[in-house]
Amino acid sequence: MKLQQLRYFCEVARQGLNVSEAANALYTSQPGISKQIRMLEEELGVRLFVRRGKRITEITPPGEAALVIARRILDEVENLKRVGEEYSAQASGNLVIATTHTQARYALPPVIQEFRAQYPQVRLSLRQGNPQQIAEAVMAAEADLAIATESLALYEKLVTLPCYQWNHCVVTPPRHPLLKEPTLTLEAIARFPLITYDFAFTGRSQIQRAFEQRGLKPNVVLTAIDADVIKTYVKLGLGIGIVARMAYDPREDKGLKALDASHLFESSVTRIALRRGAYLRGYIYDFIHLFAPHLSRRVVEATLAGRGSDYQL
Repeated sequence: MKLQQLRYFCEVARQGLNVSEAANALYTSQPGISKQIRMLEEELGVRLFVRRGKRITEITPPGEAALVIARRILDEVENLKRVGEEYSAQASGNLVIATTHTQARYALPPVIQEFRAQYPQVRLSLRQGNPQQIAEAVMAAEADLAIATESLALYEKLVTLPCYQWNHCVVTPPRHPLLKEPTLTLEAIARFPLITYDFAFTGRSQIQRAFEQRGLKPNVVLTAIDADVIKTYVKLGLGIGIVARMAYDPREDKGLKALDASHLFESSVTRIALRRGAYLRGYIYDFIHLFAPHLSRRVVEATLAGRGSDYQL
């Protein structure tokens, strides 16, 4: 049995049983993958896949059991490599952060600046996407950690830790009628065209739930995946916007006014997600601590090891 065979087996499963896509992802040939998987099946004495002609149509029950073990073996091999890297070059390596636009644009810059000063030889890479995409990147070991607000806690293969709470604000053009309201209310917001986040992003569920609880249906005319786009269209006069409070800076957003909406919407919690069972290099613990000072290495290690419940803010 070879590690290569296990990699081929897992990749075919990850690519939805598409051998051609698995071959492309692994930079090898489709016949080579098929041959190695058949050799693995012969050694195990069971069929891992159901085939119809040359097509794989499903994973067999023993294949499902083998897949869990194969993935665990490959994760441990990766951890073993990281142990060697940790002690051979403690201050150099790679750190891949999967995150959303809002975190990359507004929350991460000062943290990355400080981290770079401490670890100038570590190569940083930011991978932006929606919460599902960044969670999948960590689960597939394509990223070391994910930072987002929505959805990360829904994945069993991930361990999540809360970093900080935040809320929303309403942004408007400088002379908008909403600015004359003595108190900002959901009823007042619902009278105007609204621009806000796409359903998968950044506290959208809290926004939607608040209106539903009051029996209101806001006139959402445009959704976007990041706050900069929302603010751009508010400046053009298409509507008022609801964005993360961190995304408004009066010095940079001179064409906009902001109204605090923390009394209208539930607060959101930004979380860090790590792959369950992953081995983290020392500088990753330091990065997490810089981003969320209450998350010490001891807290993160205990959570990864399953010792104790999820850390609460």
